[in-house]
Amino acid sequence: MCTDDSGTLGNMIEGFVQITTGLGIMGLLVVWQADALMEMFTLGREQKAQLKEHKRRAVRSALTLVVLGPLFTVGGSAMGLPIAECVDLIPF
Repeated sequence: MCTDDSGTLGNMIEGFVQITTGLGIMGLLVVWQADALMEMFTLGREQKAQLKEHKRRAVRSALTLVVLGPLFTVGGSAMGLPIAECVDLIPF
């Protein structure tokens, strides 16, 4: 799997993981700021509770994206997957 001289497959996988992680984090920031702005202009308790729940879901989604790359790298190496040796999926 790693014998490809150009490393195209490994670079594509690394790039995909880095792009999705980056977009996920940027999406979290946008959603968080939008919810905070909406929360300032919301008067009802029920709507504020819904906005807080939406923030929690956004954080969980972004955390999942950030954790999956390193988890696959460690888990793939432990399971002996050939692609895990070629690709560094840690986004930072």
